[in-house]
Parts: sequence; C-alpha cells; structure tokens
Amino acid sequence: MKHTLSVVVQDEAGVLTRIASLFARRGFNIESLAVGSAEQSGFTRVTMVVPGDDRVIEQISKQLHKLINVISVRDLTDIPCVERELMLIKVHAAPPKRSEVVEIAQIFRARIVDLSEEFLTLEVVGDPGKMVAILQMLQKFGIREIARTGKVSLTRESGVNTEYLKVSGSP
Repeated sequence: MKHTLSVVVQDEAGVLTRIASLFARRGFNIESLAVGSAEQSGFTRVTMVVPGDDRVIEQISKQLHKLINVISVRDLTDIPCVERELMLIKVHAAPPKRSEVVEIAQIFRARIVDLSEEFLTLEVVGDPGKMVAILQMLQKFGIREIARTGKVSLTRESGVNTEYLKVSGSP
C-alpha cells in the first residue's frame, strides 16, 4: 500500500539529504517527493509517497523523528485530504489528430502551454487519479515526454472524505 507522509522540518541545509540517506540506508523507496515552504517562516514541508505496510510506515516515522531537524511526521493516508499534483505532458498532436487531443485536454481542464507543428504540451493539475486517467486517454497519440511534481497534500479541516463520496456514489 502507498502511504502519504507529511513531514515538517527546520529549513536548514542538508535536511533533505539526511532524509534521503535514511531511506537509502534502510532500503526504503520514495515514489514521490515534494518539498516547499511551510506555513511558518523557517520551516519546510516535505510530502512523500512511500510504499509499505503499516509496520514499515511506523518504522519510517520513528526513524524520521530521530533526525534532529524533523519537527513532525504525519501519515495522511487515511485522513481526509486535499491532494494535488502538477504534470506537464508533451503529446504527439499532428493536425489530423490535434482537435481530438485538445478535446481531451478540455475535458480534463488541462491547459495548452506550448504548441508546435507536431506536438502539444499540456499542463494538468489535479489529484493523482486524474493524472492516471488523462495519461491513459493520451497514450494512443504517443507521449513524448512527461514531467511530474510530487503529490502535495493537506488535511481537510471540514473532515469530508471525498474518496468516500466517490465510492458511495453520493452527490
């Protein structure tokens, strides 16, 4: 299972290197990593997607807490959250097929950020499921390049779990 960890650290040189080294020494993998300023000056939020069962995630959390500059570690996996990712996709879109690619982009609320004779570059922002869906739709045209940020995530203060709404079919 994939877990989303939100780690707040002091904004100091070498903190990310220590976190990455910890994962490498223990043989853990990081599938997605996003790092940026936190809500307070002098702190950084690191959002990671890490594969593992509950036992592995508990071990990772304990190891992270031992690092000097780590302020907090929170597993957001089972907590209602807002999750977003940014992806740039360069897709083959020669004139005969371009309108079909543009239509797919519009359906997914993607923006066209570059255009050439043979290719369109799209900017897509959304939850990880949206990324998978648009990639599946564009695969048949030929994807030349993809660049993705890591997932960023914040808990929902409302407590509303939108994943539950998707599964239950509620409006």
